Amino acid sequence: MVGRTTAARNFGARAFRLTAVATRNYSFPMAESPRTASVEIELKRLERRVEELVATVHRLKEENRSLRQRQDTLVAEKTTVMNRNEQVRARVEAMIGRLKAMERTA
Repeated sequence: MVGRTTAARNFGARAFRLTAVATRNYSFPMAESPRTASVEIELKRLERRVEELVATVHRLKEENRSLRQRQDTLVAEKTTVMNRNEQVRARVEAMIGRLKAMERTA
């Protein structure tokens, strides 16, 4: 120990402490602790919640698809009604024009 410097001795002590800390971080008790059980319960709860959210997303996608289809149908129906209204308006205007012409000749 006469030939060793203080830094070499400190290095050896630090290396031991780091190894001991690292070992402590990677060792786990064999029995399930209450904390582990609560983590398991929380994971199960989160898993159920995720499954509920996935089901909700699927339901909303189907509802969205149905609503878009209904919207397309209504837009087509609206176009048909507007075309019919335009035809009726043109026919009514033509009738009014004929009635006015008949009135002038009478």
